[in-house]
Amino acid sequence: MKKRGPIISISGLVLVVISLSIASSIVPNNISEINNFSDSLLEGMFNEITDEIQIMSGDSTSFSYSTFSSDVSLMWGIGIVDYQPGDKLSINISNIFGDDYGDFIQNNPILFEMLEIPQSDTLNLEVKNIGTRNVNVVAMFSEDPDNFDPLSNSDSSTMNVVLVLAISGFLLILGIIISVIGTIVMLVDLKNNQNNKRSY
Repeated sequence: MKKRGPIISISGLVLVVISLSIASSIVPNNISEINNFSDSLLEGMFNEITDEIQIMSGDSTSFSYSTFSSDVSLMWGIGIVDYQPGDKLSINISNIFGDDYGDFIQNNPILFEMLEIPQSDTLNLEVKNIGTRNVNVVAMFSEDPDNFDPLSNSDSSTMNVVLVLAISGFLLILGIIISVIGTIVMLVDLKNNQNNKRSY
């Protein structure tokens, strides 16, 4: 019996294993690595991410961000790093002139909102912890997100992850196709081998 079918199938399976190994190399193994992984992805998506700050229950803290352009969209976000059900934040946004950009209530791990900034401005986000326990929070800002492309930076963490996943996906598909071809070849060879035996 010819061995080309098994060889082709095994080659396909090897490619599948390699693709899964490549994909697993970027998947975090523990909670610490998961946090670092998510942080690196977020850094590729935002112009600025603040340091983690703890807010005691009933206390407040402020984050500020200065836009560089006029008539621009600003996406901002507040993330509760150690979120637990019942955590709650009150967020007020204003500028240095006292103009009010709105009040927001956050009772989820993360909140994203979009603001339209008519002119270059400095925004102040006053974040108050109205929950019952202390929380650690970070603020995120992305100016003109419609035109912000993290994939255009070949050195960004987002680009690196996308590239690795693309290679892994290509190898996975190629491995599956080769394995199917190998299986078909084995069946054809098996059928031909049986026909040859009958002819004798």
